[in-house]
Amino acid sequence: MGATAALIAGCGGGDSASATAQPSHSSSSSASGQSSTGVTIKGFKFMPSALTVQPGAGVTVTNDDGAPHTVTADDGHSFDTGTLSQGSSKAISVSKPGTYPYHCSIHPFMHGTLTVK
Repeated sequence: MGATAALIAGCGGGDSASATAQPSHSSSSSASGQSSTGVTIKGFKFMPSALTVQPGAGVTVTNDDGAPHTVTADDGHSFDTGTLSQGSSKAISVSKPGTYPYHCSIHPFMHGTLTVK
């Protein structure tokens, strides 16, 4: 994965993505010089709730909330962090341009959008 970036632990959606463990909790630059992007879950909200990245960019999801959360693509297959406990992070990436709405499968009122372009 070229540019692994930060997204928040919670819920996610997209077309073709892979999820891999990623310890990063904040935006940073990778060895290749590409920026990392992240989403944080706090207060039962995804922050930011809408994020735009380039194809293949990594997004690290970090759960800074007291409750467990997921980031699960609404389409059911593009990405899913699995359950993230407090302090846990997981990286996802999507290579196909498009708009990927996502949610927390534990707390379905939590929603976000990942745009790849």
